[in-house]
Amino acid sequence: MNPLDLINKFCTNEKQKEILLVHSRAVADKALEIAHRHPELLADERFIEEASLLHDIGIIKVNAPAISCHGTEPYICHGILGAEMLRSQGMERHALVCERHTGTGLTLQQIIEQGLPLPHRDMQPVSIEEQIICFADKFFSKTRLDTEKTVEQARRSLEKFGTEGLKKFDAWCGMFL
Repeated sequence: MNPLDLINKFCTNEKQKEILLVHSRAVADKALEIAHRHPELLADERFIEEASLLHDIGIIKVNAPAISCHGTEPYICHGILGAEMLRSQGMERHALVCERHTGTGLTLQQIIEQGLPLPHRDMQPVSIEEQIICFADKFFSKTRLDTEKTVEQARRSLEKFGTEGLKKFDAWCGMFL
């Protein structure tokens, strides 16, 4: 199914839909720019665009009033919620992007140690497409839609979660920038 059709199907709040679409389009454009700049990675650009547009669809079920989301679940769950939504549409590969894009990905150890309300499994980006989308997402906020973060600003937003994610982000900077 077309990503925009899915967003329209699941997302009925117009302000929420606007935030989701603007943010996801910015992530898609950055991810595609990376893929174009690095043809040696052999990334599937069509998939990158589709999955980028859908990576945050789970926000419609979370409680995040600042981005017009008035659901019941904690924001940290938006990835797995989106993955469930996409799996219900037979979109397993896209679902993996949803559940693996939080931060620079979450390890089983992080989920357990931090007591996160997530399934106890590794949720780190694996494929090159998952990594590119996860990396591109770090440059855009859903509260400041008109601004792309610098590398340093993206690093600072990851710092509070520890050095592991920063190391991965820095490695991605070397691969993708």
